[in-house]
This record gives sequence, structure tokens and C-alpha cells, in this order.
Amino acid sequence: MLVALLDGRSLPAGELAAVAGVTAPTASAHLAQLVEGGLVTDRRLGRHRYFTLAGPEVADAVEALQRIAPRATVRSYRQSATAARLAEARSCYDHLAGRAALRLADALVAQGALSPLAAGENGRILDPDAELARTLRIPDVDPEGRRPLVRGCLDWTERRPHVAGRLGAHLLDTLLAEGWVARVPGGDRSLRITDAGRAAVPVLG
Repeated sequence: MLVALLDGRSLPAGELAAVAGVTAPTASAHLAQLVEGGLVTDRRLGRHRYFTLAGPEVADAVEALQRIAPRATVRSYRQSATAARLAEARSCYDHLAGRAALRLADALVAQGALSPLAAGENGRILDPDAELARTLRIPDVDPEGRRPLVRGCLDWTERRPHVAGRLGAHLLDTLLAEGWVARVPGGDRSLRITDAGRAAVPVLG
């Protein structure tokens, strides 16, 4: 259920029960413990309660657990295709993850726009006027906020850091708003690099 919430969406208990393959009462019991433990927040809309990860720190913890968890055995083409999509590009709470995210981070560092990233460490914007930084509207990022401006988040599939923090959220918002990446239907967090995205930001792949 936590993995299903990793893309930052709010989902009802019934949908989370279906994702986990458990009954509604069992899901409700687990969700109550997750809320009590501060991992998930809930709000009521009409007759339904919707659940959301409590914040980016929880998403980071879930991604960290995925790095050390035994790899699930792939038993079908569908599972294989899903794993391939997630490894290439996916949302990690509110920022881009996967190989596309690493190519983007590497290019920003290579152009001098960002300081080199270290997993779990804060980074810096060095040159917001670098070519790729301007394309991605990095000068528009709000310099104030409770979250770090730039943070290295260790990618669980590639074992290298991609861009998180307020800048990471800004980058994903920009890519989605411009139509350079699109969400893949099905709710598995995977993202698709569009033809427009390849033309505007070739490093995305």
C-alpha cells in the first residue's frame, strides 16, 4: 500500500485493499496503524477516506527499503514490462526517478548547473542560467521552503542519486506541464518520455 502511494496520489482504502490483495477490514486495520505511526495521513471526502504518504521523507524510506528488499521473481511478460518501465522513468513521490532521472541529473551537473549529487545530502544550484537549467525553468524555483532546495535521492533501481527536494518536484512538474513526460495508465508510477520531451530535452532519452 505504501508503494502504491509513492507517486504522491491520495487513494481510497478500497483501492489500497485491492492493490495489497487483502480484504477491506484488513486494509483498514493496516492503514490505521500507518496513520498512527505517522507514515500516512488521511482525510474524508464524502463517504470515503483517502490516504496519502505523510511526506517526502516517508517516500525516501520506502525507496530505501526497496533497495534492500529481495527482488521479486518475474513470472510474466506483464511483470517484466512493468519493471522495465519503472526502471526507465517513474515518479518517486513528487520527483522523477529511474534512468531518465539520472541522465537528467548527470547533464545538469556536467553543465555546471548543479553541484555533484550525493545520496541523502543536500546539493546546490550553481548556475541557473545554464542551457538545460533554463529549458527546465530552474530560475523559477522558489528559493524559500522547509524542504531542502536540492537533495540527492538514491535511486533504488540504479544505485545512484537523482534530484529530489524542491528542485526535484519542480523538474517533474515542469516535465509534466510541458508534456515532455506523461503518466502511464495503470497506477504503477511509470512515466513515458514523449516525442516532444525527446526533442526539447534530448538527455531524457
